[in-house]
Amino acid sequence: MTAALFSQLFLAALLVATLSKLWLARRQLNHVSIHRSQVPDAFKEKINLADHQKAADYTLAKTRLGMITTLFEAGLLLAFTLGGGLQSLAGWSSGISENQIVQGMALIVSVLLISGLLEMPFGLYSTFVLEEKFGFNKMSLKLYVIDMLKGLFIGGLLGLPLLYAVLWLMARMGDNWWMYVWLVWVSFSLLILFIYPSFIAPLFNKFQPLQDESLKARIEALLHRCGFHAKGLFVMDGSKRSSHGNAYFTGFGKTKRIVFFDTLISRLNPAEIDAVLAHELGHFKRRHVLKRIVLTFAITLLFLWVLSQLMHAEWFYAGLGVQNQSTAMALQLFFMVVPVFTFLLQPIGSAYSRKHEFEADAYAAQQTASADLVNALVKLYQDNAATLTPDPVYSAFYSSHPPAMIRIARLQTM
Repeated sequence: MTAALFSQLFLAALLVATLSKLWLARRQLNHVSIHRSQVPDAFKEKINLADHQKAADYTLAKTRLGMITTLFEAGLLLAFTLGGGLQSLAGWSSGISENQIVQGMALIVSVLLISGLLEMPFGLYSTFVLEEKFGFNKMSLKLYVIDMLKGLFIGGLLGLPLLYAVLWLMARMGDNWWMYVWLVWVSFSLLILFIYPSFIAPLFNKFQPLQDESLKARIEALLHRCGFHAKGLFVMDGSKRSSHGNAYFTGFGKTKRIVFFDTLISRLNPAEIDAVLAHELGHFKRRHVLKRIVLTFAITLLFLWVLSQLMHAEWFYAGLGVQNQSTAMALQLFFMVVPVFTFLLQPIGSAYSRKHEFEADAYAAQQTASADLVNALVKLYQDNAATLTPDPVYSAFYSSHPPAMIRIARLQTM
């Protein structure tokens, strides 16, 4: 392949991905707008028109912001690649040290920092304008900055040694470097799963043991019935950042924790909390978490092998506007452009995730009353201003959970 041909393929893939995202967003805007004036029949008794319209307006606002973000990200990618941004950074990083691994780390870290700074206005707008407008944001600017600094510190503490190890292995392990890098990545990922609940998450939120003894007894009975063992039941102060509610499992093996947002505890009744927890338990009982971890590791292995085939191809660098060939540049370019070439495969991943959600719902309906899960979901849709009428094609690309009407209808038959 020639550099010119690869440039054309890259531009074509970027154009297709960008236009597809904009087309999907336009479909979402039109579909949600058309159904804004009327609550779907299945929800008329539980959700009023004002809440339905709030969810529609919230969805429309997020979608419009997403369209702007899509155009910005495409422009930024072009600026880094064919626009010469990466080439300029490569020249700068080469003067920092004679050590090629240090040069590579400087290149990758500089790209991450520049991208983060340029994208920061979108995050600020989303939090302090969009979320604020719809009554969800509870975060102060001070807390936002503190979170960002903590994230940078943890990212540096954990990420820099990993990056050094990856670049060292790529340089020293010959043609089979990708296998060694994969083993390091798998080990690192599993380590994060183990330490996140106890060491990372508490840096951002407070986790208090569940105090409600009657609710605790109900949950422990459900866990015993399902044969699930957790290290503890915790309530997280999610309300200090947002009024959105949620519950989740975190950790792996003996470090598993069950975490409830305080906003969810205050909104749902005990039977509904049981149902939501039973759904999450369904993911573990059906081995969804393990399957996703294995799938992620397998895809990573495939990507690293593909990168090993590309990193010595001159057309790969030149076709993306880069003359300096190095392991760090190959790594940076590859993970920059992979999303462009794989975007049209996204519905496959979304369909796989929705399949798991249906299976978890079915498990919850076996362990608790399906009506309680329906009521809990309706409250969560209402509290989180989740639209009840997403565009089907948009949902097929982006939604990890089934659309509300389909999900509720299926639960009502169980």
